[in-house]
Amino acid sequence: MFDVMNSRGDYEQLSNDLKGFKAFAKKLTKETLVVMEATGYYHYCLAQYLYQQGYLVSVVNPLSVKRFIQMKLSKIKTDKSDAKAICEYGSFNEVPLYTAKDESQAECLQLIRLMDIYIKQSTAIKNKIHGEKTLGIPSKAVYRSLNRSLKSIKKEIGLLEDRLNTLVKDHQQEQLTLLKSIPGMGVKTALMLIVMTDGFTKFENSKQLCSYAGITPTIRHSGSSVRGKSRISKMGNQKMRNLLFLCSFSACKYNKGCREIYERIVSKGKSKKLALIAVSNKLLKQSFAIAKSGLPYDENFVAVLK
Repeated sequence: MFDVMNSRGDYEQLSNDLKGFKAFAKKLTKETLVVMEATGYYHYCLAQYLYQQGYLVSVVNPLSVKRFIQMKLSKIKTDKSDAKAICEYGSFNEVPLYTAKDESQAECLQLIRLMDIYIKQSTAIKNKIHGEKTLGIPSKAVYRSLNRSLKSIKKEIGLLEDRLNTLVKDHQQEQLTLLKSIPGMGVKTALMLIVMTDGFTKFENSKQLCSYAGITPTIRHSGSSVRGKSRISKMGNQKMRNLLFLCSFSACKYNKGCREIYERIVSKGKSKKLALIAVSNKLLKQSFAIAKSGLPYDENFVAVLK
């Protein structure tokens, strides 16, 4: 089921299938803007259907709606109140229009989601194997079963990664080659950046992209007596943020611009972690500049792009 409320306050629930989509579309005009939250798989089919039928659609970040509700000091939390909040959010804010993904992009996103599930399962099994070993005399049957499961999951992850590589190379080989020219940028991170940003078409500038990844600093400062450390927002895409952070270690060694930022921050007495976050930010800005310019990495060129 999905919940609907319009600007007049009319509320209803419809089935989250083709029958419900058609019933909902009958109530719309071509000038109607349909605003919905990004809710994993559940919003995707409805957004695709409406877009293909020629309706205006916007898919917004659930966190933005949550902050909007908090600002109104609302204490009611129901499906109906959520639908009302989303409607009001779309009325008071400028929201981006949804652009349907082509089949390749949609499959890439599905591959990444399934890979995430398998990676979590793999980590859980590894932890279980470690726990069994600490018993001193682990059951051979349990130990063998866990290792078979781990081997099977790793094989599936490998197959999914191969399919993802093929899709990106078939459709965005040039951009992949450009991103791989950045020192410190791994193939896996380059692939993920292309998929999660729609080939960098979802953002107008690098500042928007860094905010999306959640590696922009937030300042905690109130009055003259309450001060806090600057820290990253962590409100963006966690997967992208984690991949960039892992790349930052290599970038500090081989990427001139990243190395200079790291050394400058550490020389001021700041923590190494803060410096690595700044390097992640720099890597993302370099990626955006290179993807938009269509030119390979040049340490003297990308240093001045914003």
